[in-house]
Amino acid sequence: MNKKIERSFAKSARGDWIRLITLTHLRWLAVFGQLLAVLVGYYILNLDFDLFICLGLIFLSSALNLITTIYFPKTKRLSEYQNMLVLLYDLLQLGFMLFFTGGLTNPFSVLILAPVIISATVLNLQFTVLLGISAGTIITFLSEFYIPLKYQSGAVLEPPYLLLIGNWLALSIAILFIAVYSRRVATETFSMSQALQAMQMALEREQRLTSLGGIVAAAAHELGTPLATIKLASTELQHGFSDMKELNQDLDLISKQVDRCKDILSNIGRRGKEDIFLRNMPIMIILQEAVEHYLNENKRVVFSLNDKVGKDLEDFNKDPQLLIARKPELIYGLRNIIQNAVDFSNDSVWLDVKYDKNTVIFQISDDGEGFPIHLLGRLGEPFLIEGVEEKYFDISRPHYEGMGLGLFIAKTLLEHLGGIVSFKNGDWYARTQTEWKGKVSDTEVSSKGAIVTVQFDRVDLEGQLS
Repeated sequence: MNKKIERSFAKSARGDWIRLITLTHLRWLAVFGQLLAVLVGYYILNLDFDLFICLGLIFLSSALNLITTIYFPKTKRLSEYQNMLVLLYDLLQLGFMLFFTGGLTNPFSVLILAPVIISATVLNLQFTVLLGISAGTIITFLSEFYIPLKYQSGAVLEPPYLLLIGNWLALSIAILFIAVYSRRVATETFSMSQALQAMQMALEREQRLTSLGGIVAAAAHELGTPLATIKLASTELQHGFSDMKELNQDLDLISKQVDRCKDILSNIGRRGKEDIFLRNMPIMIILQEAVEHYLNENKRVVFSLNDKVGKDLEDFNKDPQLLIARKPELIYGLRNIIQNAVDFSNDSVWLDVKYDKNTVIFQISDDGEGFPIHLLGRLGEPFLIEGVEEKYFDISRPHYEGMGLGLFIAKTLLEHLGGIVSFKNGDWYARTQTEWKGKVSDTEVSSKGAIVTVQFDRVDLEGQLS
C-alpha cells in the first residue's frame, strides 16, 4: 500500500465536513416545531406554563440562526470543536424548554437524543462522550427538578413516579445504545468510503504507469524521422569535410550517438507498441509483473505451475500456459498480497499457479508467523487496526505498520474480476528439488505460515480478454 495514501487517510476529518448552514436549517426545523408545540399546548390544549419564557428561548434560537445566516457565508464549515459547541447549545436550549414544560413528563423529551446522534455520526469520540454525558446529566436533572404541566383550570398533569423513572431509564439507555449504534455504522461507512477512495487512487496510479508504454512507442515513432535526418546530414558532412580530421571526429561521434538513440527508441518501442490492456499474455508473465518488485537476495521466492516447480519464471517459458489479458486489477491485487507475504516471511515465499478446464487458482504462501487468529474472520476489511487489537496484531506481525488497506484493495480488485479470495493459516511442505543460492534441496520442510488463495472460474478470467 502506498505510504502517501495511508498517511492521507490516517486522520478522520468528518467533523470538518459539516457546513454551518446545515445545522442552521436543522435548528430552524426545531424552532418551528417548538413554536407549534407551545402554541398548540397553550391555546388549544389549555395547558398552563410560562409562555413568555418558552417564546423567549425559541426567539434566542431564531436570533442565533439569523446572526449566523447573515454573518457567515453559506460555505462556512465549522471545526469539530465548534460543531460540538453548537450541539451543546441545542442540548441546553431544549433542556431549559423541558424544565418549564414538565421535564421528563413532556413527551417531547425524546428529542434530546438528536444532538447526541448527530455527534456520534460526525464528531470524534471525545466530543461524543462529552455530549452524551451532558444529555445524561440533563435528563437526570429533569427527572427530579421541573415545573409540572397543568391545565389552566389548575389540574396538575403528574404521571405516576414509576412512569417517570421508566422514562428516565428509557432515555438513558437510548442515549447510550443509539449513540453507539450510530457511531459504529457511521465509522464503518466512513472507513469503507476512505478505503474505496484509496483503492481508486492506487488503481489510477497503476493505470497511468502502465499507459507509459504506449506513450513511449508514440515518442519513438515521432523521433525516428528527425534522427534519420540528423544521421543523413552528418554523413554528408563527413564526405564533404573528409580532409578535416577534428571535424570528422565530431561528425562521427554525432553519427554514433544518433545510432544509439535509434537503438534505444527501437527497443522501447518494441515493448510499448502493443496495447498492454488488450494483450494476451501467458499466466506466468502476469505473475512475473506482480512479483518483480520483490525478487531480492534476502527472501527466496519459489514458483510452481500445475505442481511443476521452478527456481525462476523463465523455467516455464517452454511450457504451454493459459493465456489471459493483462489487467491492472489482477496484477495490482496479486502484488499487494505478495508484498505482505514477502514482508512477513522468515525466509521463503511460495507462489503457486494451478489451472484446469474449469478453474484458475493463485496461491501465495509464506513461512512466517501466519495471520493473527482473532483477525482471520476480518481480513480484507479496511482500517483493521483499532484499539486493543493493535497490540495483538503487533505481537503476531511485529513489522506491520499498515491499516489493512492493502489486503482490502487486493481483495476488492480481485473480486471485481470474479475471484474468490480466502485467507488461512496452515501447515504445508516446501517444494522438493528447488535451487537456492546454488544449492539444490530435495528434502521436504514443514512450516507454518499465512496462505492466501485466489480462485477464478476459468471462463470468467478468459472472458476478460475482450
